[in-house]
Amino acid sequence: MEIMEEKDTEAKAPSVVDRYYTRWYRADLKGKSCEDHCVLQHSNRLCVVTLADTHPILQNGRTIKSINYQISNGCSRLKNKVSGKSKRGGQFLTDYAPLCRITCTDETEYTIYSCIRGRLLEVNENILETPSLLLEKPSTDGYIAVILPKFEESKSITENLLSREQFESLVSKRTVAQSQPS
Repeated sequence: MEIMEEKDTEAKAPSVVDRYYTRWYRADLKGKSCEDHCVLQHSNRLCVVTLADTHPILQNGRTIKSINYQISNGCSRLKNKVSGKSKRGGQFLTDYAPLCRITCTDETEYTIYSCIRGRLLEVNENILETPSLLLEKPSTDGYIAVILPKFEESKSITENLLSREQFESLVSKRTVAQSQPS
């Protein structure tokens, strides 16, 4: 009997992400339908940029061909170096700063954006070697980047983002609209 109770408790326990992070979403980024991003905000202001479950890369069994953090000739997110307690030297990002470009095997290319203003602390180099992490564990090992918003902006960065409830409502409306015959 005790074994059954332990299993029930384990099944209901929230994940680390659900326990320590607040999920925020940016839907239809730059007007591109379903290109949704998720920002996981920790209580210490750190924000982890990931793909939302509804992003086309995570749909229809797509396979990733390449991930490129080289944004332009003079800008590579891989060359980002931070140091010290105040994280000096990190690249400053705006809401729509591109973080990387992901190309799927069907040659479809997606640009992943920062979604928030702040200092780029790190990019996930593990997904360069193992792109399947992005598909299998988008909220944990398959994250895109870690961003630290300015202290004075840390409360206001979520103004342009959707809460989980707002995002789920938008997705359900989108699903209904897609199922309606034209």
